[in-house]
Amino acid sequence: MDSIFDSTPHYTYWELAILYTAMGLGLAYNDVLTDALMVENGKSHGLTGAFQSVQWTAVTAASIIVGLLGGYFAEYRDLQAAFAVAAIFPFIVLLMTLFFVREKQVDPKNNGFKKIWAALREGFGERSVWLVAGFIFLFNFSPSFGPAFLYYQTDALGFSQQYIGILSSVGAATSIAGAFIYAPLSRAMPLRHLINFAIGLSVITLLTYLAYRGETSALLIHIIWGITGMITTLAFLDLAARACPKRAEATFFALLMSIFNLGTLASQNIGAHLYTELGEGPFAYTWLVIISTLATAAIWLLVPLVHIERIESHARHR
Repeated sequence: MDSIFDSTPHYTYWELAILYTAMGLGLAYNDVLTDALMVENGKSHGLTGAFQSVQWTAVTAASIIVGLLGGYFAEYRDLQAAFAVAAIFPFIVLLMTLFFVREKQVDPKNNGFKKIWAALREGFGERSVWLVAGFIFLFNFSPSFGPAFLYYQTDALGFSQQYIGILSSVGAATSIAGAFIYAPLSRAMPLRHLINFAIGLSVITLLTYLAYRGETSALLIHIIWGITGMITTLAFLDLAARACPKRAEATFFALLMSIFNLGTLASQNIGAHLYTELGEGPFAYTWLVIISTLATAAIWLLVPLVHIERIESHARHR
């Protein structure tokens, strides 16, 4: 099979490494700034949940389109065209930033930097921020399927890679419905009720994975998880957004998202280890589902420790 580098022979390895690193840094920087705008404006209007829903609907829809286009370009090895198309969208974002994003002018004589530095120091000293960080980590740390689930799909159930891809696309598509559902929920329910509701949805949906035994049941479960998984994710991201201190939204939301991703990564590694230790196959998979369900349900015990009402009140009056 031809490698990616065969399509770009005029670039050396290190030239490509520098270009990809610069691209990654640019995307990460853009993501942090977008989240900062979302948190800052969402908190001022009490709409962090609704803004998160819109943001993740756009992200998921874009992921589906990227998957389809990426598959096409990969099939025909047309990387030059792929990069050209990919460059169009950051350029559109640049134009939208120039013409549509408005911010208040900051007076350099008004000690703006000192205020931001003070906000950072205050944020790192806030107990609620660390409680939310730990809460988010432990929720995502419950042993998930990850690589173990892929082995179960291929080795135990005999799913083809194409069908697994279809299941992923279906889950992504239905998650858009979950984002639409969360928007009105976030405005109608207190945040603590939303978190409890999200944990309950996760527990129930995890139990449905015990029936994951064939193509039909897999399709139905991916549809359900696409909806409930998005609602759960948005509830915890909403909590993270409201816990961010004023004037340091970008820094702390990026920090909390890093902890969110770290918990997911750790849970996947532990899930894979448990799957191997339990002997793999249907027996190991069943026990992994049970362990994940119990670990997720145990998070309910931590809800009173986070003082979600206080975080919600502070976010409303900041």
